[in-house]
Amino acid sequence: MTAPGRRSSTFTRLLRHGFTDPSAAERLLESDQLAPIRADPVLLEALGTTADPDLALLGLVRLVEAQGGHTAERELLDTLVAAKPLRDRLLGVLGASAALADHLARHPGDWQELVTYEPQDLHPGVAEFERGLAEADDPVSLRVAYRRCLLSIAARDVCGTTDLAQTAAELADLATATLRAALAIARDAAPGDAALCRLAVVAMGKCGGHELNYVSDVDVIFVGEAADGADEGKAIQAATRLAAHMMRICSETTVEGSIWPVDANLRPEGRNGPLVRTLSSHLAYYQRWAKTWEFQALLKARPVAGDLELGAEYVATLAPLVWHAAERENFVADVQKMRRRVVENIPVAEVDRELKLGPGGLRDVEFAVQLLQLVHGRADSTLRSGTTLDALKALAAGGYVGRADAVQLDDSYRFLRLMEHRIQLYRLRRTHLVPEDSADLRRIGRSLGLRVDPVVELKREWKRHRAVVRRLHEKLFYRPLLDAVAQLATGEARLSADAARERLVALGYADPAAALRHLEALASGVSRKAAIQRTLLPVLLGWFADSAEPDAGLLNFRKVSDALGKTPWYLRLLRDEGAAAENLARVLSAGRLAPDLLMRAPEAVALLGDGDGGGLEPRVRAHLEQEVLAAVGRAAGGEQAVTAARGVRRRELFRTAAADIVASYGTEETPVVADQGALVDQVGGAVSDLTAATLAGTLRAVVRDGWGDTLPTRFAVIAMGRFGGHELGYGSDADVLFVHEPREGVDEHEASRAANAVVSEMRRLLQVSSADPPLLIDADLRPEGKSGPLVRSLKSYEAYYRRWSLVWESQALLRAEFVAGDEGLGRRFIELVDPLRYPAEGLGEDAVREIRRLKARMESERMPRGADPTLHTKLGRGGLSDVEWTVQLFQLRHGWDEPGLRTTRTREALAAACAAGLVSGEDAAILDEAWVLATRVRNAVMLVRGRAGDTFPSDGRELAAVGRYLGYGPGHVGDMLDDYRRTTRRARAVVDELFYGA
Repeated sequence: MTAPGRRSSTFTRLLRHGFTDPSAAERLLESDQLAPIRADPVLLEALGTTADPDLALLGLVRLVEAQGGHTAERELLDTLVAAKPLRDRLLGVLGASAALADHLARHPGDWQELVTYEPQDLHPGVAEFERGLAEADDPVSLRVAYRRCLLSIAARDVCGTTDLAQTAAELADLATATLRAALAIARDAAPGDAALCRLAVVAMGKCGGHELNYVSDVDVIFVGEAADGADEGKAIQAATRLAAHMMRICSETTVEGSIWPVDANLRPEGRNGPLVRTLSSHLAYYQRWAKTWEFQALLKARPVAGDLELGAEYVATLAPLVWHAAERENFVADVQKMRRRVVENIPVAEVDRELKLGPGGLRDVEFAVQLLQLVHGRADSTLRSGTTLDALKALAAGGYVGRADAVQLDDSYRFLRLMEHRIQLYRLRRTHLVPEDSADLRRIGRSLGLRVDPVVELKREWKRHRAVVRRLHEKLFYRPLLDAVAQLATGEARLSADAARERLVALGYADPAAALRHLEALASGVSRKAAIQRTLLPVLLGWFADSAEPDAGLLNFRKVSDALGKTPWYLRLLRDEGAAAENLARVLSAGRLAPDLLMRAPEAVALLGDGDGGGLEPRVRAHLEQEVLAAVGRAAGGEQAVTAARGVRRRELFRTAAADIVASYGTEETPVVADQGALVDQVGGAVSDLTAATLAGTLRAVVRDGWGDTLPTRFAVIAMGRFGGHELGYGSDADVLFVHEPREGVDEHEASRAANAVVSEMRRLLQVSSADPPLLIDADLRPEGKSGPLVRSLKSYEAYYRRWSLVWESQALLRAEFVAGDEGLGRRFIELVDPLRYPAEGLGEDAVREIRRLKARMESERMPRGADPTLHTKLGRGGLSDVEWTVQLFQLRHGWDEPGLRTTRTREALAAACAAGLVSGEDAAILDEAWVLATRVRNAVMLVRGRAGDTFPSDGRELAAVGRYLGYGPGHVGDMLDDYRRTTRRARAVVDELFYGA
C-alpha cells in the first residue's frame, strides 16, 4: 500500500508515458475490465505512443465493457496483448478520435476490422469499400458500415501505414463507394424513376480531386439524360428526385448521425439552378454564362457514381472549355479576386486560427496550383490532375514551378492537411479552425510526432509552414519567369520561352516579349544586384499585374533600377523596408504622371519607404515655404533659384501623387482609404500649399535678382479659383490676382513698372523648359479679364470694384485668399473685397437672375463639341460647376449673416449651408458625393494620362486604369460609368431645385 503523501509507482509510470490525469488513469487500470492485462508492460507502452493516452485508455475500457460477455472480453484483450498490429491500430484510433471510440462502444464487434493485416488490406480502393458497404440497405445501416470502413482508414493513418496523400485518396474512394450505395438505395426506393433516366454523379472539389478530408462537404454535379424512349422532361424530373433522395440519404441525421453533407451548389446557377441538367444544358451554360471560378472548379470534376459513361462524356465535353479559361479577359485578376474575397469573409476573430481559408492556409496552395494548371494545362496535358500534390509535382517536373519552391510547398501543404485531418478526426466534425484549448493542441501535436513539448512545438511548426505558404504561394506564379531568362545554374527544368509568354499574357501583359527582355536585363547574372532583383521581382510582377498597366509598371521599374542600381541604398530599401517595394510597384503601374515625376529625379524613391525620407505624409505649407525660401537663398541667381524651387515642387508633387495612389489602391498592410472626400481634400490641400510655397520662393528670387532686398512697391499674390479654395488638382493652373502698393516716396509709374516686371519674370521662370513640370499662372479673373492690366495697385482695385464691378466678379472673389508677398497688403485686399463677396442683406433678385443666366449660358456655350454632357466632370450634368455655383449662390446670398459660409472651400461652405438649414442633409450629401467623385475622376485622368482632362479617357487601358484608381476591378469599367452617371444625375436634380428654383 502506498504511504500517504507519496505517489505510487503506477502514478509515476503513467506520467512518464504521457498521461495528463494519472489519477483517473490509475483508477481505470484498476477496473475489473482490464484486470487480465493491467500488469502487462506492453499495454502502457502502447498507450504512451498514442496521441492522447488518457483518451485511449478510457476508450479501451468502454470498448471492453461493451463486449457483453466474458468470452468476448477475453478475445479482445488476448488479441490486444498478442497482436502488435491490432494494439497499435486500435489504441491509436482510440487516442485520436473520441467519435470513433463512441462508434466502437455502440458497435463493439467492429474492432475485428482492425485485426487483419494482409498486404491487400493496406491500400483498399473503391471495390474494397463497396464490398464493405454491400450489406447496407437503408440510411442507418449505411452509416454503420461507413464508420466501420472509416475505422480502418483512420487506423492506417494514425499508425503511419499510409501517408497523407494515400489517406486522402482512401477517404475519396470511400466517399465514391458511399455515393454509389446511397444512389442504389434511392433507385431501389423508386424503380420507376430509375427506369426513366440515366443519372451521372460527378464529384467536384476534394472528392473529385481524390484528396478528401475526414469530414467535408462532398461536392457533386448531377447530369441527367432520358433512357431510351423516355420523355426528356419526365426523365429529368425522375433524375432530380433520385438525386435529391441520394443527397438526403447521406446528409440527414439518424440515430447513427449523418455521413456528410452532399453539396450540389457548384452546379450552373448554384442553388438557384436546377439540380439536374442534361449534358447539352450544361454545355450551353458553360459556353455562355460561366464565370472564371466555375472553370477553376471543373479542374477536379470526376465521374464517381451512377452512369459512369455519361459522367465521362460530361468531363470530356467540358474539358476544352476548362483548358481555354486562361484566355478569358482578366482571368488572373478574377482568380486572385476570388481568393481575396474568401479571406475577407473570414470573421476577424477566426482569421488567425483558420487553417484552410486564412492567409498562408491550404487554399493559398490550392489556388496557386490551380492557377498555374489553367494557364499551362492547355498545352501540357501532364498538368491536368485534379489532385493538388500530383499537380504540384507535375508543375515542378515541367519547369513551371521551381523545384525548391515545390518541395517546400509540398511539405507545408502536407503538414497543414495533416493538422486538418487530426482536428476533424477527434469529433468527426467539419471544421478548419485550430482549437485554442491546450489539451486539444497537445493531442494534435503528439499525433504529428511532436512529443517533447507538443503545444509549443505544434504552434511553432504551424507558424513556420504558414509563413512558407504565404511567402511562396504568389511567388510560385512569377519566379519561374525569372528562371526562364536569368541564365542561372543548369540542372533544373525551366519555363520555356513560349510558356513564359503564355503566363505573362494571362497576367495581362500586352507585350510579353518586351516584358521578358526587361526581366532578363534586371535579373540575369551572378551579381549581388541581380540576386536581390530575383528576390524582389516575383512579388513586384504580381503587384504590376494587379494594375491596368503591367507593361508600363515593369518598364518603369527597369528605368528606375537602371538609374539607381549602382546606389547602395536603392535595392536595400526595396528589400528591407516592408512598404517601399509595394508602394513603388503601385506608383509605377498606375499611370504616367507619378513615374514621369520620379524619372526626373529617381532618388525620390526614398519617400516610399518607412524610414527617414519623410514618407508619404503631406507637408504643411510653413515647412514647404521654409525649404523653398532656403533653397532660393542659397542659389546664385534668379534662374537657378527658381529651378531649385521647381525641384522641390516636383518632389512634393510626386509625394502627393504617390500617397494618393497608394491610398486608392491599398496595399497588403494598409487597406484602401474609405473616405474618398478625405483623399480629395488631402490632394487639393497639398497641391495648393505646394503652389503657394513655389510662388513665394519665385517672388523672393525675382525681387532679389532685380532689386536686391526691397522692391519699390509692396507686392502680394492673391489666390483665386481652385487655388484659393485649396482644391487644386495635379494639372491645375494657378489662378491669381496681383496687387501692389507703392512705397512712400516712390512714383506710381515706377512702382507699376516694377510690379509688372516682377509678374512677367515670375511667369517666365515658372514656365522655362526644364526637367521639372511648369507652373502656369492664370490671371484672367482680374478686373476686365484679359483686356485689363495684369497687375493693379490696391487703389486701382478699390476704384474699379466701387464703380464697375459685375456680379460674376463678386462670385469669383469668393475664392480670394492671400498666398504670397506682403502679408499686410494681402490682408487689406481681402478686407476690400469682403463687402463685395458677402454683400449686406445678400444678393438682390436681379443679381440672382444674372448669375442663373450666366450659368445657363456657360452650359450651352462652353461644353466642348462632341463631349458627353453626362460624363464631363467640370461642365457636365451634376459636375463640379453645378455644385460649386450652387454653393457659391448660398454664400453670396447668406454669407453676410452666416459666418460659416465665409470660406473659400467648397465642401466646407456646403457643410456650413447644411448646418445653417439652407440645404437638407440628404441634398448636401448628394452634392458632396458628386463633387468628390468628379474631382477624383479629374485627378485620376491626370495621374493616368499625364495631362489634364475633364472627361473619361476613350482608350480602353487608360479607362481601366481610371477605374482601378476609383476602386473598380478588372472588367467593371461599365459599372464605373454607370455609377458616375447615377451620382451626377441625382446631384443635377438637387441643383435644379436649389440653384434654378425648379
